[in-house]
Amino acid sequence: MIGHTLGGRYELLARIGGGGMALVYKARDNLLNRFVAVKVLRQQFMHDDDFVKRFRREAQAAASLSHPNIVSIYDVGQEEDTHYIVMEYVDGPNLNEIIRERAPLQADEAVRIAGQIADALDHAHHHQIIHRDIKPHNILIGSNGRVKVTDFGIARAVTSSTITQTGSVVGSVHYFSPEHAKGVSTGEKSDIYSLGIVLYQMLTGRLPFLGESPISVALKHLQDPFEEPRQVNPHIPQSVENIILRAMRKNPQERYQSAKQMLADLETCLQPQRLHEPPVRFASDDDSESDKTRVIPAIKPDMRNTLEAPAAKRADAADERWDSRGLEEKRRGWVTPTVLGVLAAVLIGVLLWAVFALKGALSPKDVMVPSVVGMKLDEAKAKLEATGLKWEDPVVEEASTEEEKGRVVKQNKVDIEVKEGSLIRLTVGTGPDLPTMPGVTGKSFDEAKAALQDLGVDEAKIERVEVFDDSEPGTVLEQDPAEGTQFNPAEEKIYLKVSKGKKTFPMPKLVDKKESQARAELLKYGLKLKDDKVNYEPSYSVPKGTVFKQFPVEQDQSVTEGMVVELWVSSGYPTDAKEVTYDVTVAPAVEGQESEIVIMYSDATGDNKQAVKKKIKSMTTFKVKLVLAPGKDGQITVYRDGEYVNNTPVPYEVQPAGNTVTPPGDGNDQGN
Repeated sequence: MIGHTLGGRYELLARIGGGGMALVYKARDNLLNRFVAVKVLRQQFMHDDDFVKRFRREAQAAASLSHPNIVSIYDVGQEEDTHYIVMEYVDGPNLNEIIRERAPLQADEAVRIAGQIADALDHAHHHQIIHRDIKPHNILIGSNGRVKVTDFGIARAVTSSTITQTGSVVGSVHYFSPEHAKGVSTGEKSDIYSLGIVLYQMLTGRLPFLGESPISVALKHLQDPFEEPRQVNPHIPQSVENIILRAMRKNPQERYQSAKQMLADLETCLQPQRLHEPPVRFASDDDSESDKTRVIPAIKPDMRNTLEAPAAKRADAADERWDSRGLEEKRRGWVTPTVLGVLAAVLIGVLLWAVFALKGALSPKDVMVPSVVGMKLDEAKAKLEATGLKWEDPVVEEASTEEEKGRVVKQNKVDIEVKEGSLIRLTVGTGPDLPTMPGVTGKSFDEAKAALQDLGVDEAKIERVEVFDDSEPGTVLEQDPAEGTQFNPAEEKIYLKVSKGKKTFPMPKLVDKKESQARAELLKYGLKLKDDKVNYEPSYSVPKGTVFKQFPVEQDQSVTEGMVVELWVSSGYPTDAKEVTYDVTVAPAVEGQESEIVIMYSDATGDNKQAVKKKIKSMTTFKVKLVLAPGKDGQITVYRDGEYVNNTPVPYEVQPAGNTVTPPGDGNDQGN
């Protein structure tokens, strides 16, 4: 069933447990966006009315309880033939897994766990619910250490007809109380006995009674002593052992009178003054074993079938051992006491019958509580009144769906027997009572968060998703849930899309690019040219049509899309510039031999710029162009084979005749 969605909202994710009657899955509640546990009745029992009723009784029993140590029931439903219960998901192992991994546990840990179980049982018993299957498998330990009691599948109300009263024994035989094993009516003290076994197992790592079959284990609960805990684990404080011994007395009258009394003992047992208290003693322990007649309760045939149908042969063998010759001989010595005992039992039975007959005549009769969930309030009251029941006034009201408005959505007791005239608490739906989502789009994130927190939304449930946008950074752009929709402030997660401003990127280099190239770069990055124009200025140093300045940001500074940029482009030389060309004639150091000639010049475009670098073997004339400006004289410098030869000034106003420069020497000297 993994991947299946029940009730249109519970998506089954993984199987996390199961027993003989049902399977348990981890699921996601898609409506409230939380994890839950879903218990699904096994397929082989879907058409068995007894199992379906028992399955529903679990939900009804647990749903009437509200306690931090009891797993909460959220929902119950049916989809075609699939019956399921939705309950609180506890993220952690069960106590049985912890015992397998780490037993024996430290005394303080075991006492802490037992105390929380006792607290849960006290709450259940106070509401007339007996669990009847307390065992480590049904105790969950959350990641925060909180103990949760679960699986009320065989729980019953004290006043109802019990399964054991009809001869069927339901539960886990290793944790049976003696009265449970007999198949008689079980009460609060039966849960206390089972809790004593759980505490015994936590502190010793073993069970008090083991056997080859369920029948043999049940017989040991009835008649055999168990090895005392401190004999198994000497580190157990005497005060803690005393709690186990009292909880596991075979006679219910010698156990704790209530789970509350056991809880009080657990809360003080590790105090220093109690750790070495004397071992607990009971009045029945003082009787001499040789003088006592051990009464072995009979295991009824239908109980034997329930405990272990395949073990009939072993059970018969056990009966033969009890009827051995030695026992027959001893039984003949008990004839007279047995006859007297039978007569006494008959007399006691007659008296009890008379007492109960009189009590039945005087006390109200038992009636079954009908289900009125889903009915209109007046109809529900009429049905309860017709059954002989009353309702608590005032009726409880709580928010509900629109369809449940004015109808009963809960009742504290259902499908159990109670006394005629008992009060039933009804809860009526008032329809949706949830706030509407305020409009926070356009506000700052801090303002939106404050408005949501005023409605009861926890800050941790407000998720901020930042995106680039033209809006002011921190502005709410979108919200989910949408404005005006109803939402649950305690459960629902709020998503706010928030602007983090425009997207930034490094400014590209535009200087030294041609005007057309610079315009293409601006378009590529989504930048804008001011007035779609450039500023033209003359320049001696920058070629015409080349960008020599960008504003307001330089290369690699952060900019955003749409930013306005200004550019300055060279329009060429100023109007008063003069361009002149000089012929520079140079001879090698020795005619016919190679010399390297370097001609440098300075003018309005810059200083010490190279015009020529060449090797010659004979006299050669080179043309050198200069740009002259007012106030900026030019000059030409000649080097031959790395040595200075000549420096000719080139003034703006007067140029040499013929614009010819000839270094001294006829080409036959060495440049001296």
